[in-house]
Formats: sequence, structure tokens, C-alpha cells
Amino acid sequence: MTRVDMEVLPVSPEDVREEEKFQHLKGIQQLSDASPGMWSKPCVRRKTKIVCTIGPSTNTREMIWKLAEAGMNVARMNMSHGDHASHQKVIDLVKEYNAQSKDNVIAIMLDTKAANQSNDRQEFSFTIKRGVSTENSVSVNYDDFVNDVEVGDMLLVDGGMMSLVVKSKTDDSVTCEVVDGGELKSRRHLNVRGKSATLPSITEKDWDDIKFGVENKVDFYAVSFVKDAKVVHELKDYLRSCDADIHVIVKIESADSIPNLHSIISASDGAMVARGDLGAELPIEEVPLLQEEIIRTCRSMGKTVIVATNMLESMIVHPTPTRAEVSDIAIAVREGADAVMLSGETAHGKFPLKAVKVMHTVALRTEQRLQEERNHEMFAFHATMMSNTLGTSIVVFTRTGFMAILLSHYRPSGTIFAFTNEERVRQRLALYQGVCPIYMEFLEDAEESFSAALAYLKKHGMVNEGEEVALVQSGRQPIWRIQSTHNIHVRKV
Repeated sequence: MTRVDMEVLPVSPEDVREEEKFQHLKGIQQLSDASPGMWSKPCVRRKTKIVCTIGPSTNTREMIWKLAEAGMNVARMNMSHGDHASHQKVIDLVKEYNAQSKDNVIAIMLDTKAANQSNDRQEFSFTIKRGVSTENSVSVNYDDFVNDVEVGDMLLVDGGMMSLVVKSKTDDSVTCEVVDGGELKSRRHLNVRGKSATLPSITEKDWDDIKFGVENKVDFYAVSFVKDAKVVHELKDYLRSCDADIHVIVKIESADSIPNLHSIISASDGAMVARGDLGAELPIEEVPLLQEEIIRTCRSMGKTVIVATNMLESMIVHPTPTRAEVSDIAIAVREGADAVMLSGETAHGKFPLKAVKVMHTVALRTEQRLQEERNHEMFAFHATMMSNTLGTSIVVFTRTGFMAILLSHYRPSGTIFAFTNEERVRQRLALYQGVCPIYMEFLEDAEESFSAALAYLKKHGMVNEGEEVALVQSGRQPIWRIQSTHNIHVRKV
């Protein structure tokens, strides 16, 4: 492994110049238009919120304003880095922005540090002695580290970016063999595969940070390494004693928190899926399953949920994301996360504004597609309810069979008469429950087509004169209607 010092990457002039390139695209974003441009201007139509971690790349007035304009909804301060003076500056800037902005507001989140097994540099042995930093030994800032590991344990640095296996240990140090090497920077997390360290969720430093947050009337605390509901109740009791209206977000990042997931989330105001440490303590293939479970649990309890860690990790140093990262954002949105979070991407990355814009655009486009799908489903459901209430059959016109199949899924009491101008579609619809497929050449005029369809049904004894039917116009491909128009109306034969 190569020893290097932590490098703080300032905001790049390229990032600011790139912002100017996309000014001409502002205002093009309409839901009825084609897919929004990659850098379309954020607006209230995006439902999924964006949490941005503020750091050296973004802690100026100019960058706070630009992040807000790009789509930031929550400014997060990681109390593991910086001091109260630097965080006070950011809080004051966010409050200044909120005071000046008429149609936008930014919430403030403090992320407590908690005790963690982080090292100061690199190499084969880790010691609990303070201030050690040599070619062969470095310090960890957790006194029970030696007691928590055993020979044969796998240590993961920074969520698995490097791995070491424990070969031996003494009273104050652990000697390891490097399995997967790499660059080891300062203040990296050190996890033990399959184990949770006996760390307190709230340390003395955290209590100082919490008091700092109370004084500044922040909106959220994100509490690290929560293993049970006790720590949440303890913090909430303290906040009540201070008459502080601050919501508590629990970070699910410990293997020990999973058995107590329900009670932890129930006691809190929301949860953060901290996938980095979670993936270090548990098999990585479990992380996406746990993400889905945590989101589902939070939604069932009416709690907010944030998906965090590595969402656009490559954009710390690159101007464009990987396609896998784009899919990661879309999956979180589809699963129903309230918010997605950027960490190093906006704290010390080279392209913080681009990262926010990518996250905004991907979330918005995914939501748009979800809404289209839900519109069809809701329409089919309500058409079925109307048909059942009135005791009518349903008449639907379809080129692809989509709406007839969707109506069949809801099992209306009456028959679904599906008129189509495609013989292949008519044949395929023969399978679906309740659907009577009928071939028909569609006419140019909608009313003439409706009349012809009803006349066909009457002629063949499928409906009686005077009988009412529910006529449905919907589906993916409009025939005589505008794309965004869906309607149901009742006709008498």
C-alpha cells in the first residue's frame, strides 16, 4: 500500500465554466415535452430531495447559492470534519440564503461523528496508542479496537477499498497482512467484516456537537452507528429538555442495527441507508436487499428515508457519472426514497455542481416515468370501479392491447370488449381473463368509431339495446385523444 496524505480538492474552475454552458437550457423543462435535457433547471416538480454534504469545495457563499439553484434541498455538515467555526459559517450562509429566497428553502442537517475506527495513515499494524504514524504502524482512535478483533478477521478500510487480514495482536496493537492494497488517506473508516464494534452511538464530542446544533436551531441530526432504540430515546429526551424542535435521523450502518431495525426506525423521525459501512460489516450482496427493506419499513411507518454513500462517487474526480451510478439513483427513486445524498461529491469533489445536476435530472426523469405508469394503473382501477358500480361492460380501443390487459388485471365484473385494428393483438388478447377481443378498422372520426363499435356489439348480441357501457379512452398510444388525456364516459346502446 502507498502512503499518501489526504488531498483536499478545491472546486474546479471547469465546474463554474460548465455551469455557464447550460444557461440556454433553462426553462425548457415541461413534463409534456420530450425527455428533459441533462442539465435542465431544477423546479418544484422533482419530488425526491437531494442532500448535499458541504465541505472545502462548497463552503462559500457563491457555491451555497449555486448548489441551491442546481437542486440542493438539504445542506449536510459532517461533524467528523471541520470545527464548530467552519460549520457555523455554513449554517449562517444557509440561513442567509433562506432569508433571501422567496420560493426555495434549504434544510440544515448535522451528521454526528460517533466513535469510529479511523486511522491516520497506513500499513501493516494498527495501534491504540495515540499519535503513531510510521511506515509500519498507524493509530486508530478507538480504545477497544484490539479487544474487538480476532486473528483471522478481515479488516476493511473505507468500506472495502482496501482489505487486510489479522495475523496477530498484542495488548495495544493488531498486526495485519494486506490482501487488497491501495492508497490509504487520513481519517478513513476501519471495519471488521461481519462484526460491529462496541462503539457508543453518541460520544462526548457528539454531545458538544448536538448542543451546537441546538444553539443554531438546525433541522436534523443524523446519528451514527445506532444499534438499538435506546440511544434515539436518549437523544429525543435531551432535545425535549432543551425545547429543541430537531428531528432525529438514524444511520443504519451497523450489522447490530439490523435485528432491531423496526424498533430503531419506529423511535426515530427517519433513517439513512449508509451503504458504505453497512457493506463493510455485512456481505455486499445483502446491501441492496437491506436498502429495499429499510425504504419499505420507513414508508410503512410514515418516516423519511435517505439513501446515501457512493451514489456518484466517480464524479469526485470525473465530470460525468458511470451508467451504474445513474441506475443506482433511479433505483432509489423507484423504491420510494425521500432523498438521495451526495457526500464527497460535493464536499471535496472537483465537480460538485455537475453532481447535483446529474442527480436532479436522473431523479426527475425517473419520477416522470413512474407517474406515467401510475396514471395508467390508476385509470384502469377507477374504470373498473365505475363499471362495477354501474353494472356495465367496458369498451376499450387499443392498438397494443396494453389497456385491455391492465383492465383485465383489475378483474371488472363486466366483459371487457377490446377493439383493435391489429390482428396479432386480437389473437394475443384471447388469453386474458374477461377480455373479448374484436378486430375493427379504426375510422378517422372518434364518434363514428364509437358508434360502429356499439352497433357491432348490438348486432352480435353482446349487448342489448338500452344497455349502458363504460367507454374507455386511455393507454400508451393515443388513438383519437391527446397524449395526456384519459377519459371514461358511459354510453347507452
